[in-house]
Amino acid sequence: MVLKVGFVPEHFSTPIQFAKIHGFFTQKNLQVELIPFLSGSGHLIQCLKSQEIDIAIGLTEAFVRGICDGDTEYKISGTYVESPLCWSISTGSQREDITSCSQLNGKKISVSRIGSGSYVMPFVLALNNQFQKPFYSGFPAVSTFANLRDSVNLVKNIEPSDAFMWEFFTSKKYYDNGEIKKIGEIYTPWPSWVIVSSSKLIENEPLKLKEFLIAIQEGIDYFNDHKEEAVDYIGENLDYSKEDAIEWMKTVKFSNDVKLINYDRTVLNTSNILRTAGVIQKNGETNDLISKRLETGIFTQP
Repeated sequence: MVLKVGFVPEHFSTPIQFAKIHGFFTQKNLQVELIPFLSGSGHLIQCLKSQEIDIAIGLTEAFVRGICDGDTEYKISGTYVESPLCWSISTGSQREDITSCSQLNGKKISVSRIGSGSYVMPFVLALNNQFQKPFYSGFPAVSTFANLRDSVNLVKNIEPSDAFMWEFFTSKKYYDNGEIKKIGEIYTPWPSWVIVSSSKLIENEPLKLKEFLIAIQEGIDYFNDHKEEAVDYIGENLDYSKEDAIEWMKTVKFSNDVKLINYDRTVLNTSNILRTAGVIQKNGETNDLISKRLETGIFTQP
């Protein structure tokens, strides 16, 4: 069986690539196909549900939201990144009408997909800034980071918007070259990345999942012990300068044990904030039902 693993090809993916490059998968007799998802966690969820991939590594809030909404095709199976994610809030570089994130109440926020992290985090921003409901006037779903930039720059044939949210260091290159401008930032109040596996994989191949998690931990350990190699890899293979890679590495903390999931901090805290922000329970589901979904949406190794 070839494990099909979806990931977002950003700097955070470096330990995943190290696990492949340095043979940690093959040492465990795992055949792993790494599949990049430029359009982010919402697309990962879609492909888990359609069984196009077996494992996804993506943003915590997107998967917790999906489980709260009743998704049963996947379960959170590990913690990948312990540190919070810095979401940068951007608009078009020449937009004189938008200069601060406090102006976004009632505006259009473009997202990669409905349900993705770029969709969830504007609700957290609205909660933090005490926006009036309805928080926003729309969420143009434009798929890719490039389309998000075009959307706020009012490029023809892309649905227009006033702002979008994306990870800071991924956005920074486009601040530096003047394509977009930063109007604010917000940190996730939870560990930022999780490892998610299909329910079918858990049922049929739990040992392969266990071995995969061990290999990912080895990739993380290698990353931590070889920072110069990591900077070189990021600078040569991803869309970042080596200087930005060095600065990012000062902010990120990968998991010391990917198999561990802090239920209260990672799952319950995230769901509570999403509930308060109005992202979940839109159909009147009870708190008990949400709690039951969360409990069954987590898989820990026996």
